[in-house]
Amino acid sequence: MVYVIRKEHFNAAHRLFNPAWSEEKNQAIFGPCANYNWHGHNFELIVTVKGNPDPETGFVYDLKQLGDLIKAEIIDKVDHKNLNLDVDFMLGKLASCEILVMEFWKILAPKIKATSSSATLHKIHLIETNKNSVEYFGE
Repeated sequence: MVYVIRKEHFNAAHRLFNPAWSEEKNQAIFGPCANYNWHGHNFELIVTVKGNPDPETGFVYDLKQLGDLIKAEIIDKVDHKNLNLDVDFMLGKLASCEILVMEFWKILAPKIKATSSSATLHKIHLIETNKNSVEYFGE
């Protein structure tokens, strides 16, 4: 099994806020991330695909094709956007990195499977800050 990795970048704003809670509880749980006027990050998105190399190309998955797929399906929809307001697949959801990475998986996993006879999405690593990141394996 070979793992190929593509890294992309996007900038986005969000607010961690549970509308079922009071403003005070949101501030107590989420702190500055519950800022009424939003806050932003320079995200790194790292996508890992696994499989066996194709005997004709030597590729597990064409990394240019993977980059184009990530750009069209994810980056173009979230870059320089407000995750709470502007991103259709995040509407009505808490805009945490945990939820975001799971939504990314729902989009990318079937697209990768549909465009490859053997490769599958293995992991998505989303880096929010140099101290905070999440990984998701589709489980």
